Amino acid sequence: VGSEMCIRDRFIAAREAEAAANGQPKKKKVLVFGSGPIRIGQGIEFDYCSVHCVWTLKKHGCEAILVNNNPETVSTDFDTGDRLYFDPLNPESVDNIIATEKPDACVVQFGGQTAIKLAKHMDEIGLPILGTPADAIDEAEDRERFDELLERCNIPRAPGRTVFNLEEALAAADEIGLPVLMRPSYVLGGQNMIVAYTKADVIEYMGVITEHVDMDHPVLLDKYIMGTECEVDAICDGENFLIPGVMEQIERTGVHSGDSISVYPPFSISDKVKGTILTYAKKLGLGIGIVGLYNIQFIVDKSDHVYIIEVNPRSSRTVPFLSKATGYQLADIATNVILGT
Repeated sequence: VGSEMCIRDRFIAAREAEAAANGQPKKKKVLVFGSGPIRIGQGIEFDYCSVHCVWTLKKHGCEAILVNNNPETVSTDFDTGDRLYFDPLNPESVDNIIATEKPDACVVQFGGQTAIKLAKHMDEIGLPILGTPADAIDEAEDRERFDELLERCNIPRAPGRTVFNLEEALAAADEIGLPVLMRPSYVLGGQNMIVAYTKADVIEYMGVITEHVDMDHPVLLDKYIMGTECEVDAICDGENFLIPGVMEQIERTGVHSGDSISVYPPFSISDKVKGTILTYAKKLGLGIGIVGLYNIQFIVDKSDHVYIIEVNPRSSRTVPFLSKATGYQLADIATNVILGT
């Protein structure tokens, strides 16, 4: 153990020396957190956002320090960021990088759910987050706080409950009424999301989920509404908001956007529904306190009622698609916004 500690101390000292030699102290240092190893449900789209963020930061005279342990990405090319840390995206590893680099701020909204999970820790250690603050991120991610926000904004959502065990799940399913959409909270890419049509489905799901998922966070049960799923990627600066377009999903509701086909412009929703979506997007962006990118998913039922599924206070996998389809480079615009433009 002593030998390992000695090696680690020498390694940290060497990294600090390298940072001192190569860094540009006159520039504002910004850590940009990537999305980590690409896996099912988390693709190259987040890398696109991270790269465009780095490019825009450099245009503003910042020293962009990229943290992403993935060899198969453009963000980890040697010449993308001013500096690259090919280290794990967890608090312990990030703390070591911060101790070495002493950055002025960090960016968490371009690395998908992996990066956004670091927001709370960054807030606890006092490193400023450029863009949406940690408390606002938690308000969008935490089920109870988000429900309170929707009530304040008078925005409908499918009835739902949060549960931690099988007994609570069965009681919630009885109260809400089957079928229900079941998924763990604070997860990435719709992992372990199913539609439960019977009590047997609920029992089977809870047995699987409690075995494989950290139950520090609850399982979400929502009434399953059959309809058309739509989503928007938007940018807010605290006062104004930008929505380049509304996307419509081909598959039925409940199929995650990472496993489905999205179409722009939408082909079946009415102008009235589009207007409702824009109104809700504005209320949520301003109500949460979004600064930068956010993504909202909606359900439109057969009577043209619009319900909120969720708000992601970060970039989404549709950002590159919508950027190229509309001509609005969302990651670039959002980076300008989080820098104060």
